[in-house]
Amino acid sequence: MENKAIEFFSGIGGWRYAFAGLGSVISAVDISEVANSVYAMNFGVIPKVRELATIRADEIKEIGSDSWLLSPPCQPYCRMGNSRDLADPRSAALVNLMKILKQFPPKRFVMENVEGFLESNAFNLVGEHLEIAGLKWRTFCLCPSQFGFPNRRRRVFVIASDEGIRNSLPPSSEPVAISSFLDEAEDKGLYLSVNILAKHKAGMDIVTKKSNRTACFIGGYGSRFVGSGSFLETSKGIRRFSPSEISRLLGFPASFRFPFHVSLANRYKLLGNSLNPVVAKWALGQLN
Repeated sequence: MENKAIEFFSGIGGWRYAFAGLGSVISAVDISEVANSVYAMNFGVIPKVRELATIRADEIKEIGSDSWLLSPPCQPYCRMGNSRDLADPRSAALVNLMKILKQFPPKRFVMENVEGFLESNAFNLVGEHLEIAGLKWRTFCLCPSQFGFPNRRRRVFVIASDEGIRNSLPPSSEPVAISSFLDEAEDKGLYLSVNILAKHKAGMDIVTKKSNRTACFIGGYGSRFVGSGSFLETSKGIRRFSPSEISRLLGFPASFRFPFHVSLANRYKLLGNSLNPVVAKWALGQLN
């Protein structure tokens, strides 16, 4: 029988790419209409616009999925989001989903978040509810650099199944050079001005096309210059990575596209809030 998944916090479809070949995503849910327009362009399906903090158990039961895929907002569990944990309003959706999981548990559950999630009360809540639901679960801390990507984006995956979890060792490939992820034609508008460099260069993470690493790209990459990701130095100066370059560094396929109307700032934001589908597919492969 084919696995049927629901993709919560669906964003730009990272989980749907990861789930390809393993089953079908029969429903996707996200509150962001901008993200939903990107999802629709790439998959031909418009996610349901629904606030997950108030979604009801009967709504999820009616979908008929046996697998849950989710990447809840990470801000409650990271330093830049003030680490407010369950006190953060952005945790309300996850709390509500855990209540529903206790009533109608899926057969499989895979969740991705920042590494700081492991130290949170929210993590304890998820673990308690998975055990109440009778699911066997474990965690993996994975980074795209282990899979050959020149990108550091260490994330925790919580993997649960009613049939147990495989005890596999994650890959340990060496990252390749950045050069193979770059656009054929540069966007000259991405180069930083002299004034910006004078103010921020000392704190920026700067790489070249021969480098085999980039820092984690976050949603604020378009407007922040320190702690937001890497910048590329060429013979012409220093520039931002383009959204298409970042999407490749994040493991999205070459076919991935943004609708024309989505602004540059929103493209960076959506990518920064997404995940690496290649890493996520490995996590899904640990399900029995």
